[in-house]
Amino acid sequence: MISSKKALVCFLIFSLSSSMMFSQWVKPKGKGYYKLSAWYLEYDQHYTDTGEKDPNVTRGNFNINFYGDYGITDKLDVIAYIPFFSRTFQNEVRSGTTGDLITPGEALNSIGDIDLGLEYGILNTEKVAFSGSLIFGLPTGNNARGSDGSYQTGDGEFNQFIKLNVGLPFSLGNAPMYSKVYVGFNNRTKDFSDEFRTGLEVGINLLNQKLWLISKTDVLKSLQNGSVNAQNNQGNIFANNIEFVSLGGEAAYYITEKWGVSINYTSAVSGRIISARPSYSGGIFLDIK
Repeated sequence: MISSKKALVCFLIFSLSSSMMFSQWVKPKGKGYYKLSAWYLEYDQHYTDTGEKDPNVTRGNFNINFYGDYGITDKLDVIAYIPFFSRTFQNEVRSGTTGDLITPGEALNSIGDIDLGLEYGILNTEKVAFSGSLIFGLPTGNNARGSDGSYQTGDGEFNQFIKLNVGLPFSLGNAPMYSKVYVGFNNRTKDFSDEFRTGLEVGINLLNQKLWLISKTDVLKSLQNGSVNAQNNQGNIFANNIEFVSLGGEAAYYITEKWGVSINYTSAVSGRIISARPSYSGGIFLDIK
């Protein structure tokens, strides 16, 4: 989601952000973009609170989610991200010499944290698009389940993410391109630290406008103003004081004028209290222009 739990901005940092392609261009009234996708992260090492990498028992997260962006008016969109199935798991640990079971595997299945929001088009010309977004992160997932309370499909807090977006269309030869930048502030409750977020995305359209190739980077910086202890989360994406710089790529192919498929790869190149392995996602989308 747009809070650190979607990290991944990156991961899920990443799921919502990777779903929000073309979000700087507000949809016309009655038009929309809808996506059904699966997202997967498995990691055996994480960035510590000092930015170093440490190993951990293999853990993972998986979700199946819906993303929708619908134009209520020509200037106002409603946005929804719904991870209606979310799974967090830990692999079993066996002795390398005897094969005996040391720690059993464990998993939790539930709904994840839902994001609902609005985006308002402030300016939209042939040369630039400027918009503002307000997204609410709802604590609909589980934040403390399992044998040790560390199995989570949400962080248990209600957050409000406000951001400004700028999009620039241009071309490279005959290939349409765009770039977009956002900057925002995420207010988090329940003694979680607030966050500063920014990101850059560049896309190029190829194969007679059937294929979009997109590269993106996202940065999340914790303001370190919360009191929730997150030092033992070993990269849990729902932890407090997460920080990262991520790089990712996405390919979206239009099978018809409206229907298409997409795949995404995102990884943190540096961070604190976040997993140190890449995430993967793929899905189908409907783009009603």
